Amino acid sequence: MPEPVISLTDVRREFPAQPPVRALDGVTLRVDRGDYLAIAGPSGSGKSTLLNVLGLLDRPSSGSYRLDGTETTTLRDGARTRLRGERIGFVFQSFHLLSHRSVVENVMLAEIYRSRGARRERAQPTSSEAAATISTAGQARGGRRERALAALDRVGLGHRTGFSPGRLSGGERQRTAIARALMGGPSLLLCDEPTGNLDSRNTEAVLDLFDELRAHGLTIVVITHEHEVSERAERRVRITDGVLVEE
Repeated sequence: MPEPVISLTDVRREFPAQPPVRALDGVTLRVDRGDYLAIAGPSGSGKSTLLNVLGLLDRPSSGSYRLDGTETTTLRDGARTRLRGERIGFVFQSFHLLSHRSVVENVMLAEIYRSRGARRERAQPTSSEAAATISTAGQARGGRRERALAALDRVGLGHRTGFSPGRLSGGERQRTAIARALMGGPSLLLCDEPTGNLDSRNTEAVLDLFDELRAHGLTIVVITHEHEVSERAERRVRITDGVLVEE
């Protein structure tokens, strides 16, 4: 069988305290190419910790995490940064768009920040930096605008390329953020509460876009507490007290 995009085996994450806090407790999960998975759970259940592990923003205390066949737990920080930039596109609840830049410039900046992040080889960027570190390593500067325009066309924003983010609806801002995440052709689109700032109409538009991207073979993992969002996914798992159970 082909390698899964995500393979977690008996992953644990503990934080020092008296007694230690076990945020992830023996998590095992397989996500194949083209899967659309929703991870749900209450506040404090371990969703954020799992997101950080999946996004290579944090290391598990024990267990195995293979991303596209690469064992990540043994990689040095610089290699993890490069792998994250090459394989993962991030979409967050907050859009992290620069108000003084146009829509197409915001998408283009993804490659610039990714290159800077790789040079710094930082192991744990902030959410906004992670959102920007999503283009393929080594891509040439030439054609950056064309790649950004193509990504915006893909999410249905080809008619908004010169707008500032302040002139966009919430759904259009999130679609801009998704276009930015798609710039490097990632293996995995990792979404953290992607509709949390949207009304019902814009939520529906973003979920329709996820359906379309998944139909074209993109692997999508959405972390959410919203029932409407999790119901749209092909698979659903629930995390409670660090334990993951497939629904």
